[in-house]
Amino acid sequence: MGQWANYFLSTAGGAAALTGLIFVSVSLNLKRILSINHLPARALGSLVLLANILIVSSLCLIPGQSLAVLGIEVSLFGVTIWIVLTRMDIVMYKTTIQEYKIHYIRNLVYSQLAAVPYLVAGGCLLGKSAAGFYWLVAGITFSFIKSLTDAWVLLVEINR
Repeated sequence: MGQWANYFLSTAGGAAALTGLIFVSVSLNLKRILSINHLPARALGSLVLLANILIVSSLCLIPGQSLAVLGIEVSLFGVTIWIVLTRMDIVMYKTTIQEYKIHYIRNLVYSQLAAVPYLVAGGCLLGKSAAGFYWLVAGITFSFIKSLTDAWVLLVEINR
């Protein structure tokens, strides 16, 4: 686990910084975000992903914790973000007009790419397999990509 400490320190710091960016984006464009039906949920989804990175990275830094206990923790957070994101994405998809549905399918795919690796990582860690850490890398990477994309929409694209 000691070999992973620097990685989880950097991802926790990056997630904290990007969480601030999302809050700034929302603050600067609050009126516009609230006027577009699905953008508040999209901002919340990004915050959920970034908070998950921060929490899971912090949990991975707890000294002396067994892989099985870490697996339980990662699984709980993985299931939670998967349910929250999937539910939000399905509601957004169902309530959007046909012309824009393709954007919400893409959003759903990105959300799944970000959330599902945490479920696999939790299962691997529960089985005491260090391969779970590599699945965490995938989940964290896709979470960052999804959150950065959403931050761009909330900060820049919304004003076009």
